[in-house]
Amino acid sequence: MKKLSIVLGLFILVPLVSAGDSCSLLNLGSCLPQKLFNFFIGILNAPIIPLLNLTKTLLVDPIRIDLFLPLWGIILYILSMFYGILMIYSGFNFMFSGHSAIKRAKAKEWFVNIFIMIVLIQASYFLYALTLDVQSLMTAGIINLIDDKFFLITADNFVNLGLQFLFALFYAFTIIITIFLLAFRYIIVAAGVVFIPIGIFCYFISPLKEYGRLIFNFLGTNIFLGFFISLIFLVCSQLTTISTFKEFKILVMISAFGIANLLMIYLMFFSAIKSATKTIDGGAATFASIAKYFV
Repeated sequence: MKKLSIVLGLFILVPLVSAGDSCSLLNLGSCLPQKLFNFFIGILNAPIIPLLNLTKTLLVDPIRIDLFLPLWGIILYILSMFYGILMIYSGFNFMFSGHSAIKRAKAKEWFVNIFIMIVLIQASYFLYALTLDVQSLMTAGIINLIDDKFFLITADNFVNLGLQFLFALFYAFTIIITIFLLAFRYIIVAAGVVFIPIGIFCYFISPLKEYGRLIFNFLGTNIFLGFFISLIFLVCSQLTTISTFKEFKILVMISAFGIANLLMIYLMFFSAIKSATKTIDGGAATFASIAKYFV
């Protein structure tokens, strides 16, 4: 009976130890602890891997703006009602400019700006989609340079192993914050296709130019945030190739996501609020210049 138990035990252990190429009955003593250790590392990585995949998706995959296409069409229809008014205004300026070369040059410039504005507004959806595709390709190119193991909990050395067990939960929490901020960025950029025609319209109307510039800066910042975040990840991953930082890999990983989060918070919120406040402060002067401009 004892011999039968031994034989059955061997039949159970052989598939287990032969799962890896380096395992055999000759190194059973060292292989089983290693397999058990890898099993526990896999348990730690199990909840992190889906979070990392979602983070990569939000960074790399092209942002869908087709959901806002009907609303973009409505904005285009509303803005198109101003085209005729602006054209008539430009024609009157040219006709009644008299012998003033400055006024005639200004009227011609106004007409050219209106024409360029109309073309850009009509093509804004496709230009916006093209910009998003370029950003997505740039970000994907940087992400592909990063070793996937950089984001995972690994057994590189004893110091890092202890720190990973200690900070694993905090690392997962940091990734969750990153996902939340990236999802918020995704919504902003996707809805930006509705505001980009308004930004173009305001930019080519001199008294409203600052408002158009504010829209461009805010949307442009959010669009290319993914690229800058991927650069942060690349730099931090290269730091782990240095022996000093390799022993504290988990801290470098947390720092990478922490810096990315701070960058997103600053650019998406504080920088935008500061620019908006500055623009609003000059609102009175802007509206005053509108009356002066048309007079």
